Amino acid sequence: MSAYHIVLDTNVLIAALRSRRGAAHRLLLLVGSEKFTLHVSVPLVLEYEDAALRLVGQSALTSEDIDAILDYICSVAVHHEIFYLWRPFLPDPGDDMVLELAVAGHCDFIVTYNRKDFAGSEQFGIQAITPQAFLERIGAYS
Repeated sequence: MSAYHIVLDTNVLIAALRSRRGAAHRLLLLVGSEKFTLHVSVPLVLEYEDAALRLVGQSALTSEDIDAILDYICSVAVHHEIFYLWRPFLPDPGDDMVLELAVAGHCDFIVTYNRKDFAGSEQFGIQAITPQAFLERIGAYS
């Protein structure tokens, strides 16, 4: 079976950057592996950057560290331009952006800590799943 296609919700990236423990960090370490294919869009990467830069001064991460992480993510992810907008579908417009990307990328999963925010994504064949559940699915959680 081919690797799953996923979109990482911003909350997962931020959790991974805040702590080296836990499923989010383990998942971030697997970005670029053959375990899954990550999908991004310009708006999502800009959201990642905005949220991650707020960690500067609150963690050991520097803005250069964050730039390097985001550059790496962008170098290994599949990029999409989103043209088909059918907002609003979800209560939060930021979540609509993630769902639109997942639909455009024919993704299997949106990996998020806020699964209930993506209620209805199943209509598009996309499952909202936690990092731990996703790692278990790909056999990378112990």
